[in-house]
Amino acid sequence: MHVARSSFAFLVFLGISSAAYGAEPPLTRPALPFVHTGMIQSRSDLEFMRQKVLAGEQPWKDAWERLCRMPYSSLDFHPRPFAHVIRGPYGRPSIGSNELMAGASAAYSHALQWYVTGDKGHAAKAIEILNAWSPILVDFAQNDAKLLAGWTGHQFLNAAEILRYSDSGWEQKDIEQFRKMILDVYYPLIKDFFPEANGNWDAAIMDTMLCIGVFCDDRTIFDRAVDHYLGGKVNGGITHYVHPSGQCQESTRDQDHTQLGLGELAQACQIAWTQRVDLFGAANNRLAVGFEYTAKYMLGENVPCEGMISTVGRGQFRDIYQVVYDHYRFEKGIEMPYAERAARQTLPTSISVLTMYRGPRTSTAAAKAGPPKPSLIAARAGAMDEASAKPSFDAIVVAPGQSIQAALDARKGTGGWIVVGAGLHKLPAALRLPSRVTLAGQGESTVLWLDSNDSGPAIVNAGPDLHDVILRDLVIEGATASQPHSDPNADRRARAKAGARSRGGIFLDAATPTMRNIRIEHVAIRHCTLSGVAIKGATGVSVADCSFTDNAATRGRGSESFGNLCITRGGKCQVTGSRLDDSLAGAGVDLSDCDDVTVDSNEIARNVLEGIRTSNCRALRTYGNLLEGNDGQTLPAGNSP
Repeated sequence: MHVARSSFAFLVFLGISSAAYGAEPPLTRPALPFVHTGMIQSRSDLEFMRQKVLAGEQPWKDAWERLCRMPYSSLDFHPRPFAHVIRGPYGRPSIGSNELMAGASAAYSHALQWYVTGDKGHAAKAIEILNAWSPILVDFAQNDAKLLAGWTGHQFLNAAEILRYSDSGWEQKDIEQFRKMILDVYYPLIKDFFPEANGNWDAAIMDTMLCIGVFCDDRTIFDRAVDHYLGGKVNGGITHYVHPSGQCQESTRDQDHTQLGLGELAQACQIAWTQRVDLFGAANNRLAVGFEYTAKYMLGENVPCEGMISTVGRGQFRDIYQVVYDHYRFEKGIEMPYAERAARQTLPTSISVLTMYRGPRTSTAAAKAGPPKPSLIAARAGAMDEASAKPSFDAIVVAPGQSIQAALDARKGTGGWIVVGAGLHKLPAALRLPSRVTLAGQGESTVLWLDSNDSGPAIVNAGPDLHDVILRDLVIEGATASQPHSDPNADRRARAKAGARSRGGIFLDAATPTMRNIRIEHVAIRHCTLSGVAIKGATGVSVADCSFTDNAATRGRGSESFGNLCITRGGKCQVTGSRLDDSLAGAGVDLSDCDDVTVDSNEIARNVLEGIRTSNCRALRTYGNLLEGNDGQTLPAGNSP
């Protein structure tokens, strides 16, 4: 949308790296003055919109008419300010919050109508709304306070920016009163973000914080939001909300919230772009990957998902796709086939096309690129649709309801295959694993679940000399409920609480390195309060194509290793092609007192501690790993050999 002026872009790449790092290193930003008007639209953008509407060109004409038909767009709209605005979870209770949201939407609508038509009546109405709320609003309260501030702040501020930098008649004393409300009421509430909530919250907060920085000409506030977009923790930043595959933090929740989060992130990128900062390009165009993934699923096609992607809201498109399609296709020459189709779906009802679309044009990119590419690292990690290997002819088959432990005991001394059938297998106690056995499932349809009243790991070694064992093609569910909550944050909060039941995945323990030749392949372990896998005292450990995610939620006071995968006193170990993400209180991989370890081609992301945490290790080799968003990392990013 900025063809007419030069663009100073800050392009950030979170790439394939074996360096230990978390947030991206600080960007060097020249002290450029802020562009005014400069939020969702620059002045040239506003003029472009105005010319298209007045010329009656499509699709701007229809979008304009839709905006003008909105109840809040009428000159009969009257603001109803509240001093104390209350919004509880999902809007219950609501005291003044609906009035605030209506006022914010009305202010922005009338500011746009003023700019396009030149009708001072709309300027006066927008000013009336801002002047009504500015001296009255004192605070926000209850659960959704920060979210409400994020939703409404950027609309108020976009309206104020247009009024301030046009001949609207908004008096300086009233501008100062509005500025005071923003800095005294809005900013203190949102300045520390709220990354513990689902990521759509911080996305909305970043929108408003960027706008505050622009309106107040405050580079510190603006940069605070930019830094959070690039490296915010928990659910806050771009690499926390959009995973390397394109899956979003809320994809397993529902598609309405997922689109809400993506839409707010896109608006944040657009505001920054107006100010010559390229957040669209962050993490190798990660936002584009997230939009393509979500649009593809919304359009009825299958996408890979860690966990169970939600069907709730599928096919119900929000008006979010125009801005990303416009930017990536025409500013950067990146094809967005699914976002383009989704944008066509929303066009008959879109209002965003009015303010965020410049129409087909020659790309300013040097060469047309293909679609954004999701990461292929660890793409086959975890339990697959089907088993990845054929069992021996004499395998013992265990159906749901039958005893897996009895089958393991039958193989004691002789070894051999035990095949666990598809379905949920409720374990009355931890399975005791003997030597020389292969314990195999049917893929992701085979789920082992420790009794909800029990604590401890799901699988342990039967003796200290365990050797020559293989675990493959199954899922270990660590949560106290066999089916996770649809809201990814709901179970996480429960597991992170002090006193949460201690439950783990695979714990193999020997006081000295007497265990040997242990292979874990295409196994998924998730939702454990303890570590996903902890192996102590073993040589010849191989972890291949596994997914150990969202484990290690409640760290104790001890100093032992803690994370998705922990190896202590190990030798000749390999960790390859695996996904080791989202530990709530631990590391992705934790290695202590190990010798001769290779960590190769893994995705290790969004862990609260380091991605790879080491202590007293020798001959450690790391190659081709994707490490990002690990909050405990401090070293700068680098590319692995």
